[in-house]
Amino acid sequence: MGIVTGSMNITRVKRKRSAGRIVLIAAAVLAVLIIAALAAIPPLVMNDMIHIHADVATLSPAQFGVEAKEVWLAAEDGISLISWEVQADDPRGVVIFLSGIHNPSVTAYFGHAKMLSENGYSSLLIEMRAHGKSEGDKIFLGTREYLDTRAGVEYILSRSEYKDLPVIVFGVSMGGAAAINSIGEIPELDGLISISAFSSWPDVFCDSMVNMGIPGFIAKIDKPFVKLYMGLEYGFGSLRVNPLDEIKKLNGRPALLMHSTGDSQVPYRSFERLQKAAPGQFDMFIREGDYHFICRDEYFDEPWKDEEYAGAILAFLKKNF
Repeated sequence: MGIVTGSMNITRVKRKRSAGRIVLIAAAVLAVLIIAALAAIPPLVMNDMIHIHADVATLSPAQFGVEAKEVWLAAEDGISLISWEVQADDPRGVVIFLSGIHNPSVTAYFGHAKMLSENGYSSLLIEMRAHGKSEGDKIFLGTREYLDTRAGVEYILSRSEYKDLPVIVFGVSMGGAAAINSIGEIPELDGLISISAFSSWPDVFCDSMVNMGIPGFIAKIDKPFVKLYMGLEYGFGSLRVNPLDEIKKLNGRPALLMHSTGDSQVPYRSFERLQKAAPGQFDMFIREGDYHFICRDEYFDEPWKDEEYAGAILAFLKKNF
């Protein structure tokens, strides 16, 4: 009987070990599947978003009652960019405009350029790469668009009528992020106005996941995969160019950041991160509600009618330039 009992005990031990091994294998397979699913999210969401030429509708300056000269620029990586120059009489400075990831065209800001012209500031509205009539078939989420700004700065500095005038970059949404990256990378820029910028693309990607109801811990786990996909698409060196780091390079240059508390496209958490990264280094304008473009929709073509919004911009410019 002792021999039989021993055989039974050995059999039970073997079964327990086999069951434990199966559990470990199942857990490993599940972990691999979860990692694969998380790794797949960024390319599934971003591929069509960035591999595109955004055919934005170009608006006529006459529609806004302003005169503009068409200017072609060449970025240092060979991309040709269309832009429009709106001149002020005896200008106090020049403002470079950049728009968003897919829309609108930067020409939607002719109304802003008119307002600035009437207040003594010339404008250069640049249609960023892969938008409208500008060349390119890939959007770089702000990591390379600062080269578009640099092309505009070089053009402005080449013009005798702008000699010794300050140059300010003004961007909205992805253009706001590109504007922050621009002032960090281009020492010739003298000031910044950034509207509804993300603190980094991985940040806004994961913030948006949370806003869609995905648990925060899953979004946090997915963030490295967003960075990985960006590195594979743009080169890992490009990851160093991001608003969270570039905002730290203001070095005393005046800046105005604007955001709305309920922004559904770039959640307010991005603004809070930028505040934390560069405390006390920029002026702020915060609007309650969901106003991605900050200016109220009904006044967008005539922004001076949104007195609070226009007043903040003009006061900032006149105080510093």
